[in-house]
Amino acid sequence: MKRNAKILGLILFLGFYLSLDGFAQVPTSMNPSGTGDRQFKVDTVFSVRPIREDDKMYQIGVWRRIDLREKYNLPLYGSGDSKTDGIINNIYKAVVEENALEVFADEEFTQPLSIAEFQNNFWIAANGDSLFVKNLYYLDFREDFIFDKHHSQQKFDVKYLELVMPSESNSNAGQKTIAFIKFKDFYNHFVDHPEAKWINFQNASKNLGYDQVFDLRLFRSVVRKYTNRDDALIVDMVDPIHPNPELQAFLDALEFEYKLLDYENALWEW
Repeated sequence: MKRNAKILGLILFLGFYLSLDGFAQVPTSMNPSGTGDRQFKVDTVFSVRPIREDDKMYQIGVWRRIDLREKYNLPLYGSGDSKTDGIINNIYKAVVEENALEVFADEEFTQPLSIAEFQNNFWIAANGDSLFVKNLYYLDFREDFIFDKHHSQQKFDVKYLELVMPSESNSNAGQKTIAFIKFKDFYNHFVDHPEAKWINFQNASKNLGYDQVFDLRLFRSVVRKYTNRDDALIVDMVDPIHPNPELQAFLDALEFEYKLLDYENALWEW
């Protein structure tokens, strides 16, 4: 009798153990569709390649500016005097002619712009003068600098693009935001548009799509802001009595860039 009871107890224990094992989390490196993986929050709205929140060991927001007039960025600016084959005009065509990209007035994406509003922002300066595409040479974007502990890699997760009219083009009335675009929408659209290219002026066979340009980071940008308690631009954090605040802001931006590099390098010193 006692022997039968022991056997029955052993059978019940094994059944309970196996039932628990069936619900155990599966390592995502072995099986990404494991039961436990579905519990992790990921950004499926903005991120092209979402990273699980629990895999982010370090994260900081970074706001950057690409000046298309710089030599390194000329492949994005376009060719000739008109720059109609550059990234700014290709974005314009995607919004206006193809109605393929949604545009917004704010970075929270709560205020959608009509095509007419977008066109007015795009072409008209503060004094009412019409502009040419070549006068729009700033492309700003916001990204998160992330260290992914699951893959032991630093990653740049771009969130959105901001089209900006420079102050010089805006009748010296200060820069003006034309529109915000979700980077995921931009990326997915231009994957399928091979006519829109980063132009290799030295080798036309090596022109690249805009999706590849951001994946390979084939541009030069300057940090304008990073996450801080005052939500201030770098230039606004410079001492107001400094004789050349713009130069100091540029040097501070470079210092921040080096800190990001040092952060990754220091991780592997242990």
